[in-house]
Amino acid sequence: FRVTCTSSNSFTAIILLLYFSGARSFFAAIEVSSSPSSFLSLKQLFPWVVMNTSCGANLELSRCIAASPVCHFKSSIFEPRSCVPKLQDLSKKLLPLCKDINARSNRERSIPFSVTCSASQVDTAADEPSSLTYKDAGVDIDAGSELVKRIAKMAPGIGGFGGLFPLGDSYLVAGTDGVGTKLKLAFETGIHDTIGIDLVAMSVNDIVTSGAKPLFFLDYFATSRLDVDLAEKVIKGIVDGCQQSDCALLGGETAEMPDFYAEGEYDLSGFAVGIVKKDSVIDGKNIKVGDVLIGLPSSGVHSNGFSLVRRVLKQSGLSLKDQLPGESITLGEALIAPTVIYVKQVLDIISKGGVKGIAHITGGGFTDNIPRVFPKGLGALVYEGSWTIPPVFKWIQEAGRIEDAEMMRTFNMGVGMVLVVSPEAADRILMEVQKTSIAYRIGEVVKGDGVSYS
Repeated sequence: FRVTCTSSNSFTAIILLLYFSGARSFFAAIEVSSSPSSFLSLKQLFPWVVMNTSCGANLELSRCIAASPVCHFKSSIFEPRSCVPKLQDLSKKLLPLCKDINARSNRERSIPFSVTCSASQVDTAADEPSSLTYKDAGVDIDAGSELVKRIAKMAPGIGGFGGLFPLGDSYLVAGTDGVGTKLKLAFETGIHDTIGIDLVAMSVNDIVTSGAKPLFFLDYFATSRLDVDLAEKVIKGIVDGCQQSDCALLGGETAEMPDFYAEGEYDLSGFAVGIVKKDSVIDGKNIKVGDVLIGLPSSGVHSNGFSLVRRVLKQSGLSLKDQLPGESITLGEALIAPTVIYVKQVLDIISKGGVKGIAHITGGGFTDNIPRVFPKGLGALVYEGSWTIPPVFKWIQEAGRIEDAEMMRTFNMGVGMVLVVSPEAADRILMEVQKTSIAYRIGEVVKGDGVSYS
């Protein structure tokens, strides 16, 4: 709606009306015909309003929650979230300010302006979207999926979590991956001895979804100028990851490429090969309606979505050294936490029977990864609030104002591996896992496509 105000008193009334009516966002254009000094005082009362002041120009008021929102965050991402500006000590600020504005109005002529208010979201700036997405951060999941489809036409069989190669009565299962822009956090925090664990995890967690036991791993370490001490720390993490997954570090490649990488930075990729008997391969073909989804917890963000994480971090104004809100660790410590290696746990569960399909929750989150193991015509119903979402995800969503659907398609949200099991095996598996670890019954298989929530 459009309201024409003739004084800063009227302006104050409009803003208060919006606030107490629960309006989530608004945009205001103020045409200033003389000194806007009286309006500048409003900043004392409304610190969450962004005002760019210049005489004879428009003043822009961006979304009310843009500058410093105070949100009542949900206990889970499925709960409605209310984000409204919080007026600290409103009664103490309002009366003195109104008296000040009234006094000014006796000395200055009225400044006519118009305010256009809308309940729809408005960008805080042309280059800063109101609700961040992975695509805004430069990563297009749809483009990646399209490329996989095109490659699959040239090389049938590609598209699973690992590639299967027949060898006698077994399959060799191979996987390759990197760590992505999580490396940027390693550079900034100086923590290099766990990033190798992430590298191993991303490949071995993929090939174990077929039921394969990892045999060996190879790494590729590339840098502009070789820093032997730094490289040793990285390789130490890779060795640690191989020990956790009970596979051999068979070899690797160290590439020194002057002027190709920034000073002090490096890149990593890894390659894992495992083996599984043909009659024991986990391929999802026997999944049916009523089967149960069991989730194994993650340690945090793992190694996906960091382009969006870094965008959120920049927008929040916090640094990696700042404390994760409400927690006793820093943002850097929470974000750099190494990826869980599920190999031994998953192989143990598989050995006892009842597992029909396994999804590694990486890029694409729940939305894209769980359906990858289903036969056509089947989908997943995920139970809302059935697992614990780590605080780091709650901070990411709040600081980036990220929609629920985007969170579920970008991050693991606290579940790094999903097992699809028969109803008969579900209770036994949950009981056995929970003796030493944590597992969640997070949903079931239903007719249809994709992932829905209830």
